[in-house]
Amino acid sequence: MARVLVVGAGLTGGACAALLRGATRERLCVWDKARGAGGRMSTSRSARDAACTADLGAQYVSRRAESRGSFYEELLSHGILEPLSARIEGLVEKEGSCDYVAPQGISSVVKYYLRQSGADVFYERHVTHISLRDGKWEVSSKMGSPELFDVVILTMPVPQILQLQGDIINKSPEIGPSVVVHTTVTFGIEHLDSDPAEVQELILSHLENLVPSLPKAASVKCQKWRYSQVTKAVPNCSGQMILHSQPLLICGGDGFTCSNFDGCIESAMSLAETVRSHL
Repeated sequence: MARVLVVGAGLTGGACAALLRGATRERLCVWDKARGAGGRMSTSRSARDAACTADLGAQYVSRRAESRGSFYEELLSHGILEPLSARIEGLVEKEGSCDYVAPQGISSVVKYYLRQSGADVFYERHVTHISLRDGKWEVSSKMGSPELFDVVILTMPVPQILQLQGDIINKSPEIGPSVVVHTTVTFGIEHLDSDPAEVQELILSHLENLVPSLPKAASVKCQKWRYSQVTKAVPNCSGQMILHSQPLLICGGDGFTCSNFDGCIESAMSLAETVRSHL
């Protein structure tokens, strides 16, 4: 009776858990260090009104001609995605491509897959150690007692995987609009370790120069993505990498493919296929 843990409640983790539904005789578990699902497809809700939302990571997903259409069709049929009708400045249109947004927030895509998985999902479980104990993986987090699993799937960013300790070291008022301002990758790298308050003022100052008529915000949240888009994926990988065979410890995510919806789905499918072959 294999017990499987998926670490990371982002798109790859959620889709992988959904694909593994029914593959184990015990319920799947999903742990994430954040307070909610989404990873880099997260949605922030205003403390004043939960109906006022802003997507902090991805704002839309793009379906290419070569994409796995069934995943998009399923999300469209359930109202999770809908066609993007707004114009995006600088977007390069490709023949056969379609762009979609999530009316309930981009994190609803991940939450849909987590519901489909039937997994036990636990948040604020920041995994710190993974150690071998009598043929199983003992997984420890900052909060809670260690637990044993037969298979562990790591879907968080590669730098976070490399930080793990243990044996793995070796082996209602009127709702106003939400505005999301993205910086360039170069800007992010330059200010990666700067004081967030100082960076926020720098961004707001530049925004005011660009759009002087923009009303003063009721609230501002500065989000730093330390692990944003992957610029160079792990070479010679088919969407996953096995770190240990018996018991199985495997990792995946966009760091093993590419940073878009299709990349995460490809990794999730590769992870699920490999795990099924080991169960």
